[in-house]
Amino acid sequence: MNEKNQTWVSEIVLLGFQNLHNFKVPLFSLFLLIYILTVWENVLIIVLVAFSRNLHSPMYFFLQQLALCDLLNSTVIVPTLLQTVINGGTTVSFIGCITQFSFFSVPEAFECLLLAVMAYDRYVAICIPLRYTSMMAKRTCVEFIVMAWTSGITCALLLSSIISTLQFCNRNTINHFFCDFFPVVELSCSSTFLAQTGAALLSVPMIIFPFILIIVSYMCIAHAILKIVSHTGRQKAFSTCSSHLAVVSIFYGTIIALYMVPPRKESQNICKALSLLYTVVIPSVNPVIYSLRSTDIKEALIRRPTIRLLASARPRIIHKTV
Repeated sequence: MNEKNQTWVSEIVLLGFQNLHNFKVPLFSLFLLIYILTVWENVLIIVLVAFSRNLHSPMYFFLQQLALCDLLNSTVIVPTLLQTVINGGTTVSFIGCITQFSFFSVPEAFECLLLAVMAYDRYVAICIPLRYTSMMAKRTCVEFIVMAWTSGITCALLLSSIISTLQFCNRNTINHFFCDFFPVVELSCSSTFLAQTGAALLSVPMIIFPFILIIVSYMCIAHAILKIVSHTGRQKAFSTCSSHLAVVSIFYGTIIALYMVPPRKESQNICKALSLLYTVVIPSVNPVIYSLRSTDIKEALIRRPTIRLLASARPRIIHKTV
């Protein structure tokens, strides 16, 4: 390795949320509880779809992949978050920081593409119902998922490679609770123009194109729903999309606010709050949004005694939430 690419920083200090004082233990307990709920909810969705015959449709196959994605995302971020809360910050090795960012980027990029695939699935189901079985065959769905995971891994590797080409000299403190792209890049003592340009270019196929596909799909869906004469038919058609539309709105709204708007130093607290929303809150909310709107999931839960036993073991707070 030549001298230009050498890295002098060996550790990264994550400040997390500062000046918590007496709120450390309550916040730690809250985030831990949310993480436990996230793991329980998403594992339940994964197991339920895998073992229930009436959930072997493309929509629930994609929902299972979304649950896996949320589970991975939360597991990568929350342990570090808990350390920063209870200790008032934490220290990770530079390699560990890049590794965390890589494992975080894969499910995030995958979810962007997955939500676009799910929008396409709803478009075919509502606008071209007679061809749904052939267009959304099992092999096609698997191919979509494989391409999405492959694209997510490729995106993570490219972004990690971009970071590894930068030079880090003296600064090693990040005002964040995990190693995200822009906070890490801002530590560099070399030019970051190429790094930011590369990230912007990658956002086109990974964020912008999928978002455009979702918008176009829902424009076609809205046009098709308006053609339905029966009010009951309209309501039924819209109900199949409402859960996905809610997830898309929350997820993409947060992503666009974080990564498409130029970061400012004075908006660090807002950035951390938004990051907390899509790394901690959204993975725990997604299963609830889909489960509450799906009678198939409720019926499958009733029919499977073993899974029902798992569901009954959930924390009592779920009864109040739901």
